[in-house]
Amino acid sequence: MRHMLIFGLGYTTGRLARRLIGDGWRVTATRRDAVDGALAFDDADAVRTSLATATHIISSVPPGDDGRDPVLTRYGADIMTSPTRWIGYISATGVYGDTGGAWVDERAPIGHGRRGARAEADLAWGGVRDDVRVFRLPGIYGPGRSAIDRLLDGRARRIDLPGQVFSRVHVDDIVSGIVAGFEGPPGVYNLADDYPCSQNRVIEAACALSGLPLPPLLSLEEAKLTPMARGFYGENRRIANGKAKRLLRWTPRYPTYREGLARIAMTMPAIDSAAPAAASVDQR
Repeated sequence: MRHMLIFGLGYTTGRLARRLIGDGWRVTATRRDAVDGALAFDDADAVRTSLATATHIISSVPPGDDGRDPVLTRYGADIMTSPTRWIGYISATGVYGDTGGAWVDERAPIGHGRRGARAEADLAWGGVRDDVRVFRLPGIYGPGRSAIDRLLDGRARRIDLPGQVFSRVHVDDIVSGIVAGFEGPPGVYNLADDYPCSQNRVIEAACALSGLPLPPLLSLEEAKLTPMARGFYGENRRIANGKAKRLLRWTPRYPTYREGLARIAMTMPAIDSAAPAAASVDQR
């Protein structure tokens, strides 16, 4: 039986797990604590037992506060010698840094932006074995984690930054890209949709779909963003996805935010624009 071991069960990998279980896979996953059927990350005996039988391994665990990759620090030697026939790592397109809005693909250098520790982990996973697939992701959205959800719970912001462009990807397109990577060649792949654009345009589309009013247009200072969110707006780039399309034969089901938001809106309960309810947001 095909057996996937997931390091870091969260929003994206949870969707992957459900897809694989539906396809008849055995799935084991780790979390910080042994909850929801997952193994505790620090339960070394249980994790190593799963490593011994896993046919596939993927990690979505980000670098720790010390800048090191927790999975490679704890289990790197075991992974290198495990019998698994497929290894994947979920990285982020933040490793490319700021490109001034220019397109960037997998050939670009990494490590010169705000995500230095992530870039080091990205390169470390790529060097574990010569058959590793690294998936670099831009902003992730999907059910429970979309512009519509942010409107509902009052977190949506429109920032007055002309020329600011972001790439994004629907969570289900990430899952299909990873699954396509099971048969595709090893290497680094950007999984992004086809239409980078401003975040304001996405918020405006979410308002049109939900009937909720547009948030006010704010300066970066007026928005009072968290340091992490402010750093997000400090970089400007367009992510090219041609390599994944060519080599993995991957095609995003939601090629732009329009299709993705429309699908999310169809699956949400009726929205009362006069009294919006709070929405639950999971984490990757």
